[in-house]
Amino acid sequence: MPSLLHFGEDDLLNCRFAVSPLWETQEAVRTLNRPARHGYHAHWLRRIRAAAGLDLAPLWLLMPQRGYCPDWLCPPPIGPAATFEEEIAAVRAADPEAAREETARSLADTPGALESSRGRSLLRDPMRMVQELADLMETAWHALVEPDWPRLRALLEADIAFHSRRLAEVGLGGLLPEIDRRFGWRSHTLTIEWKGRHERDLAGQGLILVPSVFIWPEVVSSFDPPWQPTLAYPARGIGGLWAEPTDHTPDALVRLLGRGRATVLTALDEPTTTTALAHRLRLAPSSVSAHLTVLRAGGLLTSRRYGHQVLYERTPLGMALASGPEQ
Repeated sequence: MPSLLHFGEDDLLNCRFAVSPLWETQEAVRTLNRPARHGYHAHWLRRIRAAAGLDLAPLWLLMPQRGYCPDWLCPPPIGPAATFEEEIAAVRAADPEAAREETARSLADTPGALESSRGRSLLRDPMRMVQELADLMETAWHALVEPDWPRLRALLEADIAFHSRRLAEVGLGGLLPEIDRRFGWRSHTLTIEWKGRHERDLAGQGLILVPSVFIWPEVVSSFDPPWQPTLAYPARGIGGLWAEPTDHTPDALVRLLGRGRATVLTALDEPTTTTALAHRLRLAPSSVSAHLTVLRAGGLLTSRRYGHQVLYERTPLGMALASGPEQ
């Protein structure tokens, strides 16, 4: 059964993209408990095996297979590029009684959860519940997501850069069906084919679009008033996210630029920050920064600012050199 989001004229002016480390943490926690999501993340799952000792059951209890997840535990992103510390502070500031009501609603969607000892314990002291679940979410961030955040953030920002360009070219009604095949657009209404039923008039608040790595293969659209409507979708490029750096760099490019600069240019197949590229290539950020500066001065790269980050992207000349001679 589809979900429907109805747009007015003001809503079209209030749509934006956002990157959310809190959302990525929630979806990473969910991924651990859902084998259907493991396909793209097998390498990540092997690496974080040491985190298996985390007791994530209290969070999983509020992530029903079908149904409602508490909005207070993972609210809409508070900005286009907020830090995890900023987002978890908002979670800790949740109103305990409102959190209790949302938690009870979520528990009711998992058979037996509302009557379970853990469920009753959560509802008995909502102030303690808010702090304990926020603490657990923060622990999950440090164990599951933070070590790879530069790489994840670069992929998410590349997705936003791509879709922002498409938005300028085709408008919102043309963009949304491109983002995911489950999205349809007709007569100022977004139709979402997914497992839940949700209908809302956006009432001028617009829509936050959130690319996510760990949400694949699902999409998420929810939030009742007064929360701002939010739509999360699988980011582009996750198929190659965990791939190890390639050691194949065209020999001619190495002779032309040197091994270091050739490696950096070849690896820059998506708009990426210095930090993320250094993490991927296992090089010092200072070395990568020096290579990027020279490559940009030579017309092989362009750079642009997104929030507090600077993204580097190959120019057509840079792409031609990195791909090597045609066969």
